[in-house]
Amino acid sequence: MLKIEPSGQSCGAFVTGVDLSQPLDLETVREIREVWLQHHVLAFPSQQLSDDDLVRITQYLGAVGDDPFFVPINARTPVVALTRRADEQAPVFAESWHTDWSFKKHPPIGTCLYSLVVPPMGGNTGFSNQQMALAEMPRDLRGRLEGKVALHSAAAAYGPEGTYGEKDQGNDRSMKILFSEQARQSQPHPIIAKHPESGSETLFGTIGYIHTILDMDEEAGRQLIMDLYAWQTREEFQYSHVWEPNMLVIWDNRSVLHRANGGYDGHARELHRLTISGDPALAL
Repeated sequence: MLKIEPSGQSCGAFVTGVDLSQPLDLETVREIREVWLQHHVLAFPSQQLSDDDLVRITQYLGAVGDDPFFVPINARTPVVALTRRADEQAPVFAESWHTDWSFKKHPPIGTCLYSLVVPPMGGNTGFSNQQMALAEMPRDLRGRLEGKVALHSAAAAYGPEGTYGEKDQGNDRSMKILFSEQARQSQPHPIIAKHPESGSETLFGTIGYIHTILDMDEEAGRQLIMDLYAWQTREEFQYSHVWEPNMLVIWDNRSVLHRANGGYDGHARELHRLTISGDPALAL
């Protein structure tokens, strides 16, 4: 029987009473999904998982998603390794708030991340509850956002001139990241959306992947994007997740932002990741 312990912060819960290395019955999968939608971020501690297990668990919640700018561990598996050596000098990957692959027509519905090597300090993952941020948003800011559609693009991160573009190739980064001209493509998404499973309203996306708001002049649109960012990342909406070795975390990409944190110079870190794709009707 599952035991659920809420984090006590804006979102997140710890789930015990289940061995994810073993096949799950339909009732357990249904219960996990229900708790996932309620808490947005689930952490399963003390799980001994292989990459094949990670694929199987992902498929309980949807299908294995496509990570367009990452290189899988090997040709046999779609799993991606998020690695950092103890002596690595490259900037920490993904320190900015974001929603995974929001520049896609159908972004992933969630992400699975499993810890293998965890530093003794630092390296927390931050989450920001976007349903809560919208529910508590001042009326005037919400009024400015109502009906607005944002253009999302990966150019600032994965384009040739982006953060992980040509200049990053000389950074001796251990993680395998690709850049491409295709990162310049844009995809529109409403800023205020309805979660397709829970029915709750949520904010979707943030500055970085969002670069333009349709039908607004550039200066006014930029100011609105910045005002949105300042609100949606406020401390009261955040949950700081502390990792342990052999912990699986699954988050709902439709209702939270997330970001990596450093603070572990001189120590290695390795996590394995898959995104979860679903029926287009379940994506924002």
